[in-house]
Amino acid sequence: MELKDTKFMSAAEKRRVLKQWETFLKYGCKAEHFTKPLYHHLMQHCSFIAHYDRGGFYATYFEEPEDTAHFLSQFDNRNGLPRSVEYGMTYWITDSDYGDINVAMCQVASKYLDVLTGIANKQQKERDVLRARSLLAKHGLKAAIRG
Repeated sequence: MELKDTKFMSAAEKRRVLKQWETFLKYGCKAEHFTKPLYHHLMQHCSFIAHYDRGGFYATYFEEPEDTAHFLSQFDNRNGLPRSVEYGMTYWITDSDYGDINVAMCQVASKYLDVLTGIANKQQKERDVLRARSLLAKHGLKAAIRG
C-alpha cells in the first residue's frame, strides 16, 4: 500500500510509524517499543484519547491483559471496518488523510492479533484466579478452582 503525504504527516513519517507499530506488536507490546511517534499517531489519528500522556496511555491499555485485548480489537478488520474502541466510530480508518496508514496498521496487526490476544486472555485468566483466591483468603475462605 502506498502511503501519501498529508498536511501533518509525510509519507516517510507514516512509514516510520508503521515500522514502529510492527516492532511494538512483534515484541509483545512492550513499553520500550511504545515510541513517542507511535503514541502521537494513535491519539491524533486513530481515535484514541491521550490518557494524559504516553505513560498514561500505555498504563490504560497495556497493564491489564484484558485492556490489551480490547485495544488490539480496534485493529482487527476480519469482520469489516473496525470501530474505535473509545468512540465506536469507523472514521479513524476511512479518513482520507490517515486511512492509508491506519488500514496498513490493521494489515500489520493481522499477523499478530491471534497470538497477542491469546496471550492476553491467558494472562487475564491467571490474574483473575489469583485475585479471586486472594479475596477469598482475605475473608478466611477457600474454594476449589478447577480449570
